[in-house]
Amino acid sequence: MGATTAEIPIVKRAEYATRTAAADFDTFYRASHQRIAQALGVTLGNPDLGAEATDEAMARAYLRWATVQKYENPAGWVYRVGLNYARSLHRRLSRRLPWVEETASSLPPIADPSIRDAIQALDIKMRSVVVCRLLLDWSVGETAAALDIAPGTVKSRLSRGLEQLSRTLGHLDPARPDPPAPAEMIDLVQPPANPSDERQHHG
Repeated sequence: MGATTAEIPIVKRAEYATRTAAADFDTFYRASHQRIAQALGVTLGNPDLGAEATDEAMARAYLRWATVQKYENPAGWVYRVGLNYARSLHRRLSRRLPWVEETASSLPPIADPSIRDAIQALDIKMRSVVVCRLLLDWSVGETAAALDIAPGTVKSRLSRGLEQLSRTLGHLDPARPDPPAPAEMIDLVQPPANPSDERQHHG
């Protein structure tokens, strides 16, 4: 039985809303997928797992997009879901397979290989905060929401992570008597800008 005259506008509005939501998600996916996958690859020490976790989290975001798109930082939600998925997968597989991190050469690019190695040496709680704050450039609040921790915990873990990195990376400038201060680590850890990204932002 066909739709009544009164029902047709409702149906068309629903179809329009569905198309709009799909377009909004497509825009979000194109803008965020690569950065989140690289960030998870660094956090997990495994770029393939980072990509798989991002794909899984993006699929879940699509199914819940009406809700997720209203969050202050939808990418943070995707990052947390991907991180939880990967850690859960690791726990399930650890009884049968060893947790093998990728070699440094296969990890996503960071400004300096020694910086990448130093980040990998952090425990995963500090590493995830460093990745969110410095590589993804998220605020304290966005990082706290993404990792489901208190803002004070973000600040504490970032401070401890930067101090550990500054000690580890003191060799970057042999002429200096002291290792770089934690605040200076922000510029060291940031990866170089990708020209294609700049074109996307300004195009």
